Amino acid sequence: MKIAILSRNKKLYSTRRLKEAGEAMGHEVDIIDTLHCYMDITSTRSAVRYHGKELPKYDAIIPRIGASVTFYGTAVARQFEMMGTFNINESVAISRSRDKLRSLQLLSRKGLGLPRTGFASKPDNAKDLIKNVGGAPVVIKLLEGTQGIGVVLADTAKSAEAIIEAFMGLNANILVQEFIKEAGGADIRCLVIGGKVVAAMKRQGAEGEFRSNLHRGGSAEVVKLSKAERDTAVSAAKAMGLNMCGVDLLRSQNGPMVMEVNSSPGLEGIEKATGKNV
Repeated sequence: MKIAILSRNKKLYSTRRLKEAGEAMGHEVDIIDTLHCYMDITSTRSAVRYHGKELPKYDAIIPRIGASVTFYGTAVARQFEMMGTFNINESVAISRSRDKLRSLQLLSRKGLGLPRTGFASKPDNAKDLIKNVGGAPVVIKLLEGTQGIGVVLADTAKSAEAIIEAFMGLNANILVQEFIKEAGGADIRCLVIGGKVVAAMKRQGAEGEFRSNLHRGGSAEVVKLSKAERDTAVSAAKAMGLNMCGVDLLRSQNGPMVMEVNSSPGLEGIEKATGKNV
């Protein structure tokens, strides 16, 4: 097959590994910088142009679209879809997963385990918002944050109110979530491909850090999943409409809880932790 990987950096581990694996299987794989694509939109023959030339017909695309370029990246992916190219993660599913609030609402509708979450527009709702998710400590998250940036743990109701008021004063959209203490600063990243969990790792936050992101100094190790955890990860991917994604779970006293579904998960950490060729 002729495959295009939409990625802004061909040197990134995940992009490089996908190209290597595709070529090892006999496919022709091109890496295309998403932001250098531009679209020719007509009613008779749509096209994607790149560096002054029309791109050839691809059988499939693998979008590796970062959060900062979601709007333009999904527009490019959508253009390929309009041309009949198979997209491993459809543009609408990527957009759905990037909206943290919408994601939680969709997961909630499917009855999946979630930390209790509040969302409000005005700071005069702060007290009830905090109370409604179980009281302090609470986790406050920027809707647009990635890699642990914009995620704050407020130990007391007073500090939570102050943080909420500060964020809202900047017109930032935030979520207030129940803090799952028993998770111990760890989460589980499940890599789901084609409706199956192909690899999983436990990520542990650095000493004194409640966020487990590897970008923030966390460590990773292989983990054995329970049936409930495996089923939850697969159901979360299905609810988002994603064929390939990373599902982040917390181990709580009430069973597995979904933290986030990532439509463009990094492959380096999970390959190194599990020793698997994902």
